[in-house]
Amino acid sequence: MDKSDRQRKRRTQRDYTMGFKLKVVDAVEKGDMSYKQAQKIYGIQGRSTVLTWLRKHGKMDWTQPVRHVMPQSPKDKETPAQKIKRLERELA
Repeated sequence: MDKSDRQRKRRTQRDYTMGFKLKVVDAVEKGDMSYKQAQKIYGIQGRSTVLTWLRKHGKMDWTQPVRHVMPQSPKDKETPAQKIKRLERELA
């Protein structure tokens, strides 16, 4: 094994065809695989390559970030002492 066999060729965005990019994007958006699995399966280099393809060619809306808000309940506003008293009453 010489040195050239051990080194992987560094790829750029231009090395992938548009059809290949669309195929990967479609598979990820359908849920067949995650973007990390696609990188591993197809040997795609770079952390954000597939994510960039998803933003450019995908059908999902990437303009607004998804915010996950926990629902507020009255129990969330209790102090630890109030919580202890409430739980003791529930046990009694």
